[in-house]
Amino acid sequence: MRRWYATLLLLSLSAAGARAQLPNIVVVLADDMGWGDPQSYQPASKIPTPNIDRLAREGMRFTDAHSPSAVCTPTRYGLLTGRYSWRTSLTSGVLDGFGPPLIDPQQDTVALLLTRSGYRTAAVGKWHLGMHWLDKRGDPMPRRTGGFRPGDDVDYTAELRGGPLDVGFDTFFGISASLDMSPYCFLRNRSVEMIPDIPVPASRADIFSGLAAGVRSRGFRVEDVLPRLAEEAELLIDQQAGRDEPFFLYMPLASPHLPVAPVLPGSSRAGLYGDFVFETDRALGRVLEALDRNGLSANTLVLFTSDNGGLWHWWDFRAADDGGAAPRTARGDYVRGYGHQSNATLRGTKADIFEGGHRVPFVVRWPGEAAAGTTSDALVVLTDLYATVAEIVGTEAQGTSGQDSHSLVPVLQGRGSSGRTSAVHHSARGMFAIRQGDWKLVAGRGSGGFTVPREIDGPGGQLYDLGADPQETKNLYDTRPKVVAELEELLRAVRQ
Repeated sequence: MRRWYATLLLLSLSAAGARAQLPNIVVVLADDMGWGDPQSYQPASKIPTPNIDRLAREGMRFTDAHSPSAVCTPTRYGLLTGRYSWRTSLTSGVLDGFGPPLIDPQQDTVALLLTRSGYRTAAVGKWHLGMHWLDKRGDPMPRRTGGFRPGDDVDYTAELRGGPLDVGFDTFFGISASLDMSPYCFLRNRSVEMIPDIPVPASRADIFSGLAAGVRSRGFRVEDVLPRLAEEAELLIDQQAGRDEPFFLYMPLASPHLPVAPVLPGSSRAGLYGDFVFETDRALGRVLEALDRNGLSANTLVLFTSDNGGLWHWWDFRAADDGGAAPRTARGDYVRGYGHQSNATLRGTKADIFEGGHRVPFVVRWPGEAAAGTTSDALVVLTDLYATVAEIVGTEAQGTSGQDSHSLVPVLQGRGSSGRTSAVHHSARGMFAIRQGDWKLVAGRGSGGFTVPREIDGPGGQLYDLGADPQETKNLYDTRPKVVAELEELLRAVRQ
């Protein structure tokens, strides 16, 4: 009996030691931050981003990282499941604040994978992946067919199912969807923190503060959301200090997405949008400071990235083969006035199939594993988080999760590649592109997103050599038929 007890004790101590060696993992996902907003990506940026830049100094900065979609919901799905969202029923657009769950209850996620490895898991921020809301008759709210619903027919006392707690997270605090979508209220775990019963009219008075019609909780203000999320994340990290098990914090921020709501105007040289990016960086800084004061930084992998490209960008299409002159817009005039390009020199904006729509900042600090102050030009998609985490903790993927994911561990450790040789891009309107090497094939004409022309009828597509033409100004589709045929076949294979 004593020998059996001693063996059991040794096994328990060994398991506890293994858990202690696993790194904590923190993923901070900005909302609509462009590739050129952080100064570590665009030195000419007029926005101070000291905390993103700190991560770049202390970790590895990736220059060729992409969101799996050029808009919110599908990117969040891809990041958590390791699968492209167009493999689901969501083949274009995003959910609103009352959409049903997009993640299948049988689908594996990064959070479930880490739960199996003994992690405590928490989500703080903008969910935007749906949950089961009930109307006042007790029926589930269906997928919307057009527009964003106000939610005045929802039973806000009903328990919420199908959200973060049902896909692997132990706790959740945040908002249902984007900052400009109803319901305007905070959620905690499976409940609304305070019933939203105050009507909110639709407002598109200016380019900064537009809201969809809806309902809000008493005292809820959009400018309070970002500080509140940072406060909740700090509290979680403080509570983690002294615990044996590692933790996973997924922090999908609601900024700098519209409405632009800084509490410190004048903190940048890029107007209110720049001020909101600065405050987004400050939220990251509060997380880093919490890790520091609790002695957790040395054993924590921190990843900072964005869910798609920036919205605050203007690009003159008169140089493009398939474009024409870009129309003047209020947002374009604003950007020109301050001289700050959210996506640096990249073509296009959020929602577009062009590089500005999906190339994103991507910085990883992993002390003792990723060399400080290094830069990688490895091709990365945010779906790669799943396989990366699976390799770190030594856990097998389940089901179809991870099918579009490649581990970045060899890249981070400087011992090889992820094995990724191609990437599929997807626009808000459902337009596809595929990247292999320097070649990028777009299966359609137009931006597929917000930039006009959005779609051009007729045959053909777009082919760009990003090595020679990173701004995608010269369409080679008609002059390189062999390359087009090879990439079309590759895209068909991936989609099938």
